[in-house]
Amino acid sequence: MNPRRVIVTGADGQLAHYVARAFSESEVVALDRRALDITDPAAVARVVAGAIPDVIVNCAAFNDVDGAEDRPEQALAVNAFAVRSLALAAETAGAVLVHYSTDFVFDGRRTSEPYTEADAPAPRSTYASSKLMGEWFALDAPRAFVLRVESLFGSPAGWTGRRGTLDAIVAGLRDGREVRVFTDRVVTPSYTPDIAAATRHLIAADAEPGLYHCVNDGEATWEQVALETARVLGVDPVLQRTTSGTVVFKAARPVYCAMSPRKLAAAGFTMPAWQDALGRWLRPGAPHSSD
Repeated sequence: MNPRRVIVTGADGQLAHYVARAFSESEVVALDRRALDITDPAAVARVVAGAIPDVIVNCAAFNDVDGAEDRPEQALAVNAFAVRSLALAAETAGAVLVHYSTDFVFDGRRTSEPYTEADAPAPRSTYASSKLMGEWFALDAPRAFVLRVESLFGSPAGWTGRRGTLDAIVAGLRDGREVRVFTDRVVTPSYTPDIAAATRHLIAADAEPGLYHCVNDGEATWEQVALETARVLGVDPVLQRTTSGTVVFKAARPVYCAMSPRKLAAAGFTMPAWQDALGRWLRPGAPHSSD
């Protein structure tokens, strides 16, 4: 499928930036919150009906994990009920819906073997529960893709928006500061340009709709990620090593978070290893390069 027009919500976010670029051959209608409040069902219906899109890619989300414990209504409004409005609008317009979810839908209590799409979710926080509800609402659309992502990185040079954990690690290492890293939290770092490319592939290939883990290949602790980052940057790391049990968060975090992208590979898109993606991001002339 070569979409004629694509709506991208949450357009001021890092992932949306690359999604819009991935669909550059289509007419992209990029909508930030000022242009469309997705928690307003009437506005969603009106904007989608007016745009007549072939694809709706929802990059908007309430990502304040601890804040969701204090503002559950807001988290549910954005991460769950707004997705229902988008699914209904997509059905009316005959559009494909793409929605992004999270590794936080799992409890993270296992110690090995990355989660697959067949594993049962077990959310442990308000944020995680709201994201799982969003998955259910998205999959109510006749043709929908729910892509679980995690530990995003890939901010372009000069990016002023929200940054992730890897941005903080890179900044600390470059400045020679001590960087705090978890030695027990296992993640699959995921490069936003690769996620965007995978999204485009699923649409172009008319892949089977449904749930996919859209993450780079492999797993690592945050300590291992920091050490690899230091190697690529050519700096000596100063790390403050800690464990998840020593840090108190308002919302519970899964400790083992790795997910497997094998189903995505079976659909024709092989995600590169996270180390490869990290190198592409940090090499001279790349998006995050200081050169």
